[in-house]
Amino acid sequence: MFDFHVAATGHSLNYLPHYVAVRRGFFEAEGLRVTVSVPRPWDLVLDELRRGTAQAALGGIWVPSMYLGRGTRFTPFAQIAARAPLAIVGREKQEEFRWETLPGKVVLMKGSNGASVGLFFKLCLREHGIDPGKLGYIQDLDGAMLSELFHGGMGDYLIVDYPNALRMEAEARGHVVQPLAVTGGNVPWSVYYALGENDPQRQEIQTRFARALNQGMEWILAQDPETYADFLTETFPSLPLNIVLSVARTYIAHGMWTTPRIDADGYRRWQEGITAGHLTAAAIPYEQLIDPVPTRQWQRIQETA
Repeated sequence: MFDFHVAATGHSLNYLPHYVAVRRGFFEAEGLRVTVSVPRPWDLVLDELRRGTAQAALGGIWVPSMYLGRGTRFTPFAQIAARAPLAIVGREKQEEFRWETLPGKVVLMKGSNGASVGLFFKLCLREHGIDPGKLGYIQDLDGAMLSELFHGGMGDYLIVDYPNALRMEAEARGHVVQPLAVTGGNVPWSVYYALGENDPQRQEIQTRFARALNQGMEWILAQDPETYADFLTETFPSLPLNIVLSVARTYIAHGMWTTPRIDADGYRRWQEGITAGHLTAAAIPYEQLIDPVPTRQWQRIQETA
């Protein structure tokens, strides 16, 4: 049995296939004893990789992108979440959300756990023909603090993870005006990456890891979340079960979990957002950053989809 430790940047519902693969024994069937830690602050995942106490980090692909050619090489090899698990929360319920009304508004979005939220929202703005510079932002604070301040009157919109957006709505502290997990399109939001360049031995282990992860995805897609409600309650105790069930069904219906292969089209789109955020000088070609070997078996599926 090979010990495979993952240092994750959070504990999230969009990581559900990983938790399922652990619980159902899919990793063990591949000869892997998989463990996970969530260090604080989040960037300590990089220290775990460098010390060799973790075989992979789980988080945003923008991290290995911005480090490429600037120091440490981190190699992404598999994807778990194919969409941004976010929502835009407003003060009033809207029958129809109109992006063109956003210039001049102030948007709150957390920056304490990385750059992904701001990068993605501004990518969506540009795709809707809106100059991100036309909006105001408050994004250097913790998400819980921003949610509290938004409820108290700060800003016009709040961008928060979809489960907590639904909880705010249930508690009459805001309204979900745009569920980006549904409307935001595909990007490799959460990926696994390792330290340095891959070698055949490590690729073989990562291939086994990806196969087990895919089993977790297929298991989730094959049944309604109500059938494993006890597991969801145990895994996400801080969220009401009805919200967890609703979010899981939404993620299933809208392609949060596809295959472990990092989608090339979604990758190219996300690279545009990363580059526009000045984290890289130019979009990085897929083959230059990603190791496709551990997920090669799903390449044909994606090419014909």
